[in-house]
Amino acid sequence: MRSPKCRKGHLKFDTGRRRERRRLLTTTAIAAFSSLALMPVSTASAQQTTSRVSNARSFDIPSQPLSTALNAFGRQSGLQVTLAASTSQGLRSATVSGTMTADQALARLLSGTGISYRISGGTALVGSAVSAGSSAAVAADGATVLDPISAFGAGPLGAGEIVISSEDLKRKNPANIADVFSGEPGISVGSSLPMSQKVYVHGIEETSLAVTMDGGRQNNKVFHHNGTNLIDPGLLKAVNVDAGVAPADAGPGALAGAIAYETIDARDLLDGDGFGGFVTSSYNFNSDTVTTGISAYGMRDGLEFLGYFNFGNGNDFTAGNGQDVEGTSTDVLSGLGKLAYEFDSGDRFEISHDRIRDDAPRPFRANIGFIDGRPPWEPRVRDYMLDRQNTVFTYTDSTPEGWWDPTLMLAYSRTEVEIPIILPPRLNIPPYPATGTTSSFNGKFENKFSFDMGSVIAGVDFYDDKADLDDMFDASTEKARNVGIYAQARLEPWERTRLSFGARGDTQQFTGTTGEEWNNSGLSGNVSGEYDLIEDLLTAKAGYSHVWAGIPLAENFIMNPNWNYGSGPKPVTADNYILGLEANYNDFTVEGSVFQTDIDDARTPRYAVTRGIEAHDVRSRGFEIGAGYSWGDGFFKVKYANIDVEIDGKPADSDLGTYLAAPAGQIITLQAVHTLTDWGVTFGADAEIALDYDDVADGSKPFEGYQVFNAFVEYVPPERPNLLLRAELKNIFDETYSDRATYGQEFGTVTPLYEPGRSFILTAKATF
Repeated sequence: MRSPKCRKGHLKFDTGRRRERRRLLTTTAIAAFSSLALMPVSTASAQQTTSRVSNARSFDIPSQPLSTALNAFGRQSGLQVTLAASTSQGLRSATVSGTMTADQALARLLSGTGISYRISGGTALVGSAVSAGSSAAVAADGATVLDPISAFGAGPLGAGEIVISSEDLKRKNPANIADVFSGEPGISVGSSLPMSQKVYVHGIEETSLAVTMDGGRQNNKVFHHNGTNLIDPGLLKAVNVDAGVAPADAGPGALAGAIAYETIDARDLLDGDGFGGFVTSSYNFNSDTVTTGISAYGMRDGLEFLGYFNFGNGNDFTAGNGQDVEGTSTDVLSGLGKLAYEFDSGDRFEISHDRIRDDAPRPFRANIGFIDGRPPWEPRVRDYMLDRQNTVFTYTDSTPEGWWDPTLMLAYSRTEVEIPIILPPRLNIPPYPATGTTSSFNGKFENKFSFDMGSVIAGVDFYDDKADLDDMFDASTEKARNVGIYAQARLEPWERTRLSFGARGDTQQFTGTTGEEWNNSGLSGNVSGEYDLIEDLLTAKAGYSHVWAGIPLAENFIMNPNWNYGSGPKPVTADNYILGLEANYNDFTVEGSVFQTDIDDARTPRYAVTRGIEAHDVRSRGFEIGAGYSWGDGFFKVKYANIDVEIDGKPADSDLGTYLAAPAGQIITLQAVHTLTDWGVTFGADAEIALDYDDVADGSKPFEGYQVFNAFVEYVPPERPNLLLRAELKNIFDETYSDRATYGQEFGTVTPLYEPGRSFILTAKATF
């Protein structure tokens, strides 16, 4: 653990003046947004009309399994398609060929299937089959026009698969990555500070998962007191999680699964050619924090662009015990830029760049409130600077022809953490800055081969990762290069049966801080499937994977230029198992699964010369159950997870588990949402209940349970749909708690980083 300095001039805030300025800014912003309700929407209406007129495209989709056909429709229309998995089972599409609007093409594609749909805001929501008695109009061109529906949820998913859709994100209005995963008890997010939040899937830390952003690999193991992937949730349109078993095309290193973040596109926000933008602002009364986002986007004759900026500023927040939590102020700037062009031939090129910078005083250890007994020369707060950026270039063909559906992706990601180093006064060395930087240049080329019973994706990928520490005494570098070849089949070989199986081979060159090199190779494989035990009622799911992940790079801030690697670190491997059942009856859903993940030789080095190849074995096992009910304009869900995590056969603790795992235990989540459509009002509530957990390491304290309740109300004036007003009340009962995955709760000398107490948040958004 390194000892940092504290820069002068950043430890105190003129809270009175800043609070007045923020309230004035927020009041002005909300008043300005509200005034839009008095403005005519003829411009927006004209834009939408123009979009509909100019939205004709060329479609060429032969008759094929419906799920594959909808995939092709999404690419050729430029729309995001949300499909309930059970909807397409055993169905084939109609042939679609010619120039027509996306609405006409989708209606023709689904004709004869009895499936309804709705196109809104760049997304096609394909829903459940309608009853035999339902009426369907016929379009002038002869296609069946199906009744639109409002869809909540995505229907049955694969074993261990979790999808957080754009609709989910809009409903949650997330302020940080913990909000993104709210309602998922199998996924925990440690820390209340976005810049030190870490995601744990079934108790396994995200550096043991294949994490991508717009397909670009994220390799961000910089400093154990920071998070691994600082992400502005305002950039996101969807998040896909494979908990445990991940497909071969998820990328290398998917030891315990995969997380894929996708950012917004112009075509997600527009129905066709045209221009638009939005301004959004929120005010959190707990910390007097103002967050403002501005975006502009457009589509014209194949050209697409999007620009988005978000900035936040605020004070320390107050925990449930009424005390300010030092080092929790907000000073963040993020942005996203995208540029794409699609030729008449269907060839599509896109380049995107997103970046986020957090530059504010933080607790001396940014994921810990305080540790008793530390030396007096260590300040309570010090400056941190975290800068993460990701650039991705992609080529796709939006008019694929069966056997030719290529994707080329090249990406560069980089995360930099700068902290001040403070050494003991007796050394007479003044404070100095140290910087840790990780980077990854990576890419892939793959092709999707489609045929009657499904598809096969085959390709090759690579990464060139580097971890670098710029320090006065311990400057060090580790590197890893990997090339992989993979194939993944997704088939419906028999009625009521869906299979996915694949394999990949990887070869890696690892270079240590001493310049020594080791070459290793390994194979990975996976298989998962679903079978409808009772058609349209009960589905069984199962999956297994064996993963070879090579040698992971060490954390930058503990790297030692003098490590003794001996015969070299061992490659990390893992085995994942999952079994599940899901029942759907009318609008009720009941689901359950059991899982286990075993990770062998997981490298977690420490600074000492002899500990550079230190490794541990990790096991996570448990079960999840859930139930839900949806009704046209709303839904209710309850989920329960019971997760037991061990390191080397003993209960996990958050210190030994750094970059490995965290204690989990039993978590219950509840969600309820309802919309009064005629009034434009949506209201909802959610809760997270963590039960007491005493299966802890020897000498550790049991974890105390907590109960947190939140609620919101959102208003979109029916006559002014371009205006949104939202009020949220989080931690209604002012609970004093830390998320179960937050570091240090089991140690008697640690005051953990508490979550915010009761917080009232107002948000206004105007779309143009």
